[in-house]
Amino acid sequence: MSQTENIDDSTAPLIEHLAELRTRLIRSVIAFIIAITVFFIPIQGEFIAVHVLNFLMEPIVDTLRDLGDPSPTLQYTSPQEYLFTLFRISMVFGFALAFPVIGFQMWRFVAPGLYRQEKNAFLPFLIASPVMFLLGASFAQFVVTPLAMAFFLGFADVSSVLAIVFGNPENLPDGAVITPDAATEGPTITFFGKVNESLDITLKFIMAFGLCFQLPVLLTLMGKAGLVSSEGLGNVRKYAMVGILVLAAVVTPPDVITQLILFTVVYGLYEVSIWLVRRVEKKRDAQLREEGYFDDEDDLGDMPEEDLK
Repeated sequence: MSQTENIDDSTAPLIEHLAELRTRLIRSVIAFIIAITVFFIPIQGEFIAVHVLNFLMEPIVDTLRDLGDPSPTLQYTSPQEYLFTLFRISMVFGFALAFPVIGFQMWRFVAPGLYRQEKNAFLPFLIASPVMFLLGASFAQFVVTPLAMAFFLGFADVSSVLAIVFGNPENLPDGAVITPDAATEGPTITFFGKVNESLDITLKFIMAFGLCFQLPVLLTLMGKAGLVSSEGLGNVRKYAMVGILVLAAVVTPPDVITQLILFTVVYGLYEVSIWLVRRVEKKRDAQLREEGYFDDEDDLGDMPEEDLK
């Protein structure tokens, strides 16, 4: 057989893999595009993306109402800003909607190269990862973002601003006309929120906490691969606490309550990760003992020292 034929034979499998990868990527892109268009389907007179935007803006709107603004308003300052904001929402949440299809296509690409045991080990993590991300995103939307908005907007109490600019409605008689107070000293400071900037803060919290909630999945997968151990994770616990405190200070506002919440949640996930890695190790050791790869430690302790060398 000539050298050219050997090269051709070795190239054929690579071409087949590249063709398979191209097919999987094309299907993933098609699923992503379809998911994006779904968010521009009108429901009750508005696109689905608009309903998602309203849902994401709820923490800001509720905080403004609590601070005394009866009709909170968010604005956009360029003609294309609102449309691009809807496109951004459709892309982020479209990827989340299409992830089952994208994940399935990637799984079908790598699965033929895995042994059955590797498939059984990897598949649960592929399912657990989006679930944990959803839990982290929900925690950010319903717990962290309202606390952050209350902290940020609390510096300029909307109720006091309205009282300064328009007078105090509670002290006015029925039928009185509310007029600006021209004698007010100093500039009036109030909040005029932009849609894209407000959305940017919310999405950053969702992404940050969604990724933080991947910690048990990542460490358990690394423990299954033998890259980390429960004993090693326990030994660096104090360093992990410092790292989590730094993370809490970076991704949350300078509010002690919010930082303590994030620290408690992420550190709890770290402890859960140690427990999961310990379970993986016990299961792996039991399987190796069953297969006779090594004996119990008691048996090794009874052996003569010469035999252990």
